[in-house]
Amino acid sequence: MDRRRFLSALGVAGGGLLVTWQTQAVAWMNIGQLPLDTRNLRTDSARVFDLSVSSADPSPTGVILWTHIAPDAIRAGESLYLQVGLDANFQTLLLQAQIAPQDINPGRDHTVKIDLDGQLPATLSGGPYFYRFIYDGTVSRTGRCRTLPSASSALKRLKLGLLTCQDFTNGYYGALAHLSRDESIDYVLHLGDFIYETAGDPRFQSLPFSDRTMVLPSGGTVALDLDDYRFIYRTIRRDPNLQAAMERHTFICVPDDHETANDTYWDYARDTLGAPDHPYTTDPKYGNSPALLKQLKLDSQRAWTEYVPARVSFNPLATHPFEALKVYRNFQFGSFLDLFMIENRTYRSAHACGEGDIGQRYFPLGCTQYASTEQTLLGAKQHNWLVEGLTQSRATWKLMGNQTFFGRLAVTFLGTQLAPLNVDAWDGFQAERRALTGALRDAKVRNFLVATGDLHTYMTSNIKHDYGNLNPLDFDNYVGAEFMTPSVTSSNLAEMLSAKADETTKVLIGRALAEPAVRLNNPHIQFFDSSRQGYSTLELTDSYTEWVAYAVDKSISDGSAVRKCIARQRKYMSLPWLMAQSTSGY
Repeated sequence: MDRRRFLSALGVAGGGLLVTWQTQAVAWMNIGQLPLDTRNLRTDSARVFDLSVSSADPSPTGVILWTHIAPDAIRAGESLYLQVGLDANFQTLLLQAQIAPQDINPGRDHTVKIDLDGQLPATLSGGPYFYRFIYDGTVSRTGRCRTLPSASSALKRLKLGLLTCQDFTNGYYGALAHLSRDESIDYVLHLGDFIYETAGDPRFQSLPFSDRTMVLPSGGTVALDLDDYRFIYRTIRRDPNLQAAMERHTFICVPDDHETANDTYWDYARDTLGAPDHPYTTDPKYGNSPALLKQLKLDSQRAWTEYVPARVSFNPLATHPFEALKVYRNFQFGSFLDLFMIENRTYRSAHACGEGDIGQRYFPLGCTQYASTEQTLLGAKQHNWLVEGLTQSRATWKLMGNQTFFGRLAVTFLGTQLAPLNVDAWDGFQAERRALTGALRDAKVRNFLVATGDLHTYMTSNIKHDYGNLNPLDFDNYVGAEFMTPSVTSSNLAEMLSAKADETTKVLIGRALAEPAVRLNNPHIQFFDSSRQGYSTLELTDSYTEWVAYAVDKSISDGSAVRKCIARQRKYMSLPWLMAQSTSGY
């Protein structure tokens, strides 16, 4: 059977023009019609494809493919070509496409995003597929990607890599080197802080790594505009370990705060970005300008859509961030898993107890506004979308990809909360959290899981509707389980909080964040370690979910850092709570 008949038998579309949002227009080409000889291509890929290639946001019949053309390699009138095949040698091609020269331009900072949705066969149950770009006679590195399994597939196992908080200036990406080599991982969830907007913030960037410092185009240490954000993305995407991970695995990403600025929210009173630590807020010369802050959010949204591939709608002409970008979206892995990726930062209210550090955003003693029904983290539209999706799902597992800790982390007495540790997380939006868990409980949703980043900590927790209820036999109070992945490189929790406190408070913080104290105050937490960096995996089967935590030394630059398994925990379908597993011999 020739390739054209092979494609026809698989039901793959064979020609025509596809134009989609914010992705380049693509001319799909018949197999064999590529106007160049692929046998004699140059292989110095980094000269042209300086940031390599990546894939993201699978659908049953497609995936987003991404690359970047080095500006110095641009040739007037030169088209970009794409090939996708069933094998890494491209002996069995599935499709070829052409991207016109005018679609490789400075307006997108020479980034290219192609949406293959509807172009790949649903009958192959997710792949893997292999892809490469060709420009000016030079071939990119070969990427590997996966689509979603078909709705009819009898999926019984799925393994996800979990990542968050990869501060380029604060360590090396040895964790990503290990993740790239893990053949058992099917997809990777990146839960935010793909970049850090700062290049030397003493509160969380000690900068001991002199070869990973950055000088932003604006000349400052904090991103002020689109040029700064683009520069940061280009810088970190040159990292070989990040490139390897994104070449090898298909990512599903959401932003957190540092894609814009630390601890951001929406200032509804002024209808602009709230950024309590950004110079536009704190430096008198900028006058806390609503216009500058709103534009900062728009610039960060644009840079994210350019450099983090995702099937999201983005309007570059919008003048309001709510109209520019919608990030929250869901993925259906057959009838096995429904994944809901939520967005924590664009619609959330201001911090309930003020915008200061200790005593307001963190350890807000004497304040209870975090329990107000006026506080929203999701915004009404996203909240309703999430509740409807979770309560109506018939999938075996329901997973929420979430940026900030969903459960309670507080100082307590006999189950009564005295003060939450961090109201930048869901603890600052307790009425909305209770509304969500109440909806799950009332709808009798089973097998609900949360994957979380942000806090630079390994943590697993049982999710309760009422954390004050300490009765372990009240099974209806257990709603699901939460798995927090640590930072890849960013400073751990104790380091960050200590940098913002006086000596007396540092001692108190250290004691409060010791694992025995955390678990005594929060008995729903099963595992807690904020002393190391790395990544984790989440494997779902037809009887249990297993979370495995890996520590990888961020101080080793060449990808040879040892990976150490520090924890394993399972959530069985038949049990309401998490079960710890031994790490010996693993």
